[in-house]
Amino acid sequence: MAGVLSGFAVIVALVALGWILARTDVLGDNARIVINRLVFYVATPALLLDSLARTTLDQVFTGVFVVSTVSAIIIAVLYAAIARMWLRTPAADLVVGALSAGYVNSANLGIPIALYVLGDLGFVMPLLLFQVVVMQPIAIAVLEKAARTARAGDPDGGHGGDGGLGSDGDDGHGGAIGALAQAVKQPIVLAALAGVVIAASPWTLPETVLEPVKLVGQISVPGALLVFGMSLYGVKVLEAGASPRREIALASVLKLVAHPLIAYAIGVWVLGMRDHELLTVVVAAALPTAQNVLVVATRYGRGMLLARDSAVLTTLGALPVLLLVSALLA
Repeated sequence: MAGVLSGFAVIVALVALGWILARTDVLGDNARIVINRLVFYVATPALLLDSLARTTLDQVFTGVFVVSTVSAIIIAVLYAAIARMWLRTPAADLVVGALSAGYVNSANLGIPIALYVLGDLGFVMPLLLFQVVVMQPIAIAVLEKAARTARAGDPDGGHGGDGGLGSDGDDGHGGAIGALAQAVKQPIVLAALAGVVIAASPWTLPETVLEPVKLVGQISVPGALLVFGMSLYGVKVLEAGASPRREIALASVLKLVAHPLIAYAIGVWVLGMRDHELLTVVVAAALPTAQNVLVVATRYGRGMLLARDSAVLTTLGALPVLLLVSALLA
């Protein structure tokens, strides 16, 4: 338990430092964007590649992966059913809400927590692949269909602008196939896939090749936490008359309460997990909403406040939830 608390203390300290940097504007207006790009396009892919290259497939695709994926699907379906039946949420916004409830922040916060709290990256890569290669393309396909329907009934092109798809929805990048192709092109996914290939092969890369990759990958964790802390500064959530508060509340409760409980139930009663393995699956489920959800929502101009406010609230609420999980299961 002392090690868990120590890990969280490191995370909180770096997040607080990021907030202070944004508050004082020491690094300038574009610092958060630049650091985020460095983390997303360079450091995190390097960290995943290095970690996977040093492991084997049987250490990656385990019961942790099964629990994480199944629980995420259940939560997404639960949100869609409740929001549609009781809140009468439009279909396109249902997708954003379902992602907000079930799509966890496996990169920006998952990697630091995996390293500092759990001591390994065992759940991050499979969960990241499932979300980016499966969940996200399915969601984009539904939003794509909604966008095309809106354009068919709107001579101005539906949502238009930067929030939507623009004037051409059939440019080869729309739909599930295009979404999958775009997802696979992401540096994080390419690095993860390359790592899986290396892990599956009978040979290993020489240390002289892996060491520079490892060095660059060490930027990922502190960089991601600094960016996250910077992103919390100046954010206004739950604005009256603007934010869909009922949908945000539903997504947040499912994310922080129902998701960990379902992961626990599957882990214990279905797969018979105990000790560190059980802690891992519950911690993975208790991670907050991923920032990728807002990226998708912004692209299609649907549920942007829902995605943003859910991410902020679940992130603020994740720390006490994770501490409670650790106290009970560590």
